[in-house]
Amino acid sequence: MSTENEGNEGTAVPAVPSVPSAPPVPAAAPEHTPDGATPPTAATSVPDSGADATTYQEQSLPQSQPTPPPSPAHQPYPAPQSPAAAGAWPPPPPAVPSYAGGGGGGPVWGAPVPPAPDAPRKPRANGLIAAVAVAALVAGGIGGALGFWAADRNGDGSSNGSTTVAASDTPKDLRRADGTVAGVAAKALPSVVTIDAQGGDGEGGTGTGFVYDKEGHILTNNHVVASAADSGQLTATFSNGKKYDAEVVGRAQGYDVAVLKLKKPPSGLAPLALGNSESVAVGDSTIAIGAPFGLSNTVTTGIISAKNRPVASGDGSSNKNSYMSALQTDASINPGNSGGPLLDAGGAVIGINSAIQSTSGGSAGQSQAGSIGLGFAIPINQAKNVAEQLIRTGQPVYPVIGATVTMEEKTGGAAISAEGAGGTAAVTPNGPAAKAGLKAGDVITKFNDTVVDSGPTLIGEIWTRKPGDKVTLTYKRDGRTATAEVTLGERKGDS
Repeated sequence: MSTENEGNEGTAVPAVPSVPSAPPVPAAAPEHTPDGATPPTAATSVPDSGADATTYQEQSLPQSQPTPPPSPAHQPYPAPQSPAAAGAWPPPPPAVPSYAGGGGGGPVWGAPVPPAPDAPRKPRANGLIAAVAVAALVAGGIGGALGFWAADRNGDGSSNGSTTVAASDTPKDLRRADGTVAGVAAKALPSVVTIDAQGGDGEGGTGTGFVYDKEGHILTNNHVVASAADSGQLTATFSNGKKYDAEVVGRAQGYDVAVLKLKKPPSGLAPLALGNSESVAVGDSTIAIGAPFGLSNTVTTGIISAKNRPVASGDGSSNKNSYMSALQTDASINPGNSGGPLLDAGGAVIGINSAIQSTSGGSAGQSQAGSIGLGFAIPINQAKNVAEQLIRTGQPVYPVIGATVTMEEKTGGAAISAEGAGGTAAVTPNGPAAKAGLKAGDVITKFNDTVVDSGPTLIGEIWTRKPGDKVTLTYKRDGRTATAEVTLGERKGDS
């Protein structure tokens, strides 16, 4: 997952002639100096302009292995010579070729630029100091030529005056493969929103949702929007910071599912792909995206640690619970993750993050405890059915067996109550359970092949089905075990 700088490995800088052990003696100007050119002097032997010096030396540096002693065509810019030392080291510059403009009246190729007329001339120092200065300047010129040559080699062959080397950090270079967590997150984040719900009474909170379709529907939890569903304000903020007003299309309290609609949806919405929660296996990788404690666009990872986990959670605005046969994950989920997508390794949504187990007691979508590695998500197959119903009619439809069961645990199953709410019959007359022969006091122990250990477990399993589905219930009555075939009925809306 790391990137490395490339492009400069193995580039060898050619060797250059070393500085002479004894300082050179000034010599006379070369004979080929055109008329009108100013012969170099000790004060003007090294050009004041760094650009001219490096240009000359780049041309005169050796392009292959160095050969001692340096020839006139490859030496650094020469120091001035005196007439008495004509022909001594270093030799004069090469004759100017005709293609370089030697036949014209301009300055000689490589000749120094004379100083400005008003530039003050420094007093001449003694011979030893002057010789050391000349040697230092020549060495400095060699270093400058090497820098120019290296910059020219690292570039595209043209000189732009810059030798800066920067690491490649463009978005294109930082793209990750689709199969990686970074690749999945980068693709999914633009379709995940942070929901801010502010009720008319000042109550509110933050949750998460994701783009369900191109029309601007957002899928989330009911408990995320419950405080602002009837009166209040809802906004959805995308990962790019753009915020849109939203309204509730429908919500299902029992399923803990809600659908919002952006009032002015932007063009180019990209719905997240929906997976198949039935095919999920324990140990599969998971990726959760949300806004834990208001920290938008947070990505965490884990695995599916269990399936068909019975979970009951409240919406924070009433004493009614929602029930689910949940996917359990150890991906870090905290308050604010609610309503966000739980993705598989390929980036498909397999669940809606809805609740966490809290050490303060119970599992609840509104718990303010931090993650302890036990998070629960509504299976996407169930959430999709609910969302489609809410978009079509604005209200949920629940499958039912037509019997009231206790919410007590440690009963060895889901016990049918002695009576229903408000003193009504526990088994609805002529309802699905009554038609199958079930009675008050019966204890349901299995739903098809799933073991039922409590009332919430039974409700969660029933709500994974649709009205009209046929199921097999195993129950105990007076110490005997029996089975019953039940065709599920329906109940519309929350009551």
